[in-house]
Amino acid sequence: MPDLYIAKEKEEPKKITAEPKAEDKKIVEPPAEKKTKKLEIDLVETSNPIAAFATKPIGVRFETQTDEEEIVLLLRKHWITNVPWICFGGLMIFAPLVLRWFPLLNFLPARFQLMAVIIWYLLTIFIIFEKFLTWYFNVSIITDERIVDVDFNNLIYKEISEAKIDKVQDVTYKMGGAIRTLFHYGDVYIQTAGTEPNFEFLAIPKPEQVVKLLNQLREEEEREFLDGRTR
Repeated sequence: MPDLYIAKEKEEPKKITAEPKAEDKKIVEPPAEKKTKKLEIDLVETSNPIAAFATKPIGVRFETQTDEEEIVLLLRKHWITNVPWICFGGLMIFAPLVLRWFPLLNFLPARFQLMAVIIWYLLTIFIIFEKFLTWYFNVSIITDERIVDVDFNNLIYKEISEAKIDKVQDVTYKMGGAIRTLFHYGDVYIQTAGTEPNFEFLAIPKPEQVVKLLNQLREEEEREFLDGRTR
């Protein structure tokens, strides 16, 4: 006999899943890679904080630098240009020791003689410190987008000039004389278009490499413009 009291198995309700609408789908794009300019010169990162010729310096940024901008070259005057004030500072340090043999301050009491020596050494330290800071902070920076020249006339006044790479019209350098040839440094002159300032990088190391690098950056900037890859 058929079973009349067996309940029918309950059918599980079908789950209806709504497909997301096209506008609800979020397209996640991979982060764009930073585009760097292709240069023929092989640039090695420089970690020396007081280098006069620093390619891709590590840990260096300037005030108006953008996130996508990369420092290609940082320049200071050649270290040999510091020799005159270093020698002068050395003479000032040893001067009181030499003057002990000459009775120039004997007319003063011993206490005043000691104060005069202390003031002399404080003045010496200030001069040496000021000369070093002037050399250290007077820099020329070349990025993959522009040229930046920072001039500190003293410790409280600075002047910053900058121009886009595509505004550069002509780059020349001059290196003459026995000292400059021996230590391989010279001057680089950059002429720009329109109202942009002209730049003079004076007494910098390896001036011919600076000119070559700037010309390559100009060519790469022109290729980016033709390819529509300008930032």
